[in-house]
Amino acid sequence: MVTINCNNRWEAYFRLKELGIPCECKSYQPLKVKITSANDAIQVWCLTHRLTKSRQDLAHGLENCLALV
Repeated sequence: MVTINCNNRWEAYFRLKELGIPCECKSYQPLKVKITSANDAIQVWCLTHRLTKSRQDLAHGLENCLALV
């Protein structure tokens, strides 16, 4: 289970819909996502990671990736 704030929850819902991943988001209810494949799981993880991490954490992760190149 991942906690996403209300504004980001709707962003996640619309992005998952764009990706074709079945999901449901009702007012004052948690976002529910149906994961049917490994690809779906990876897409959901990437999206929730981006929405829940701080900008500083994301920048640090990118710097680490670039250092490996």
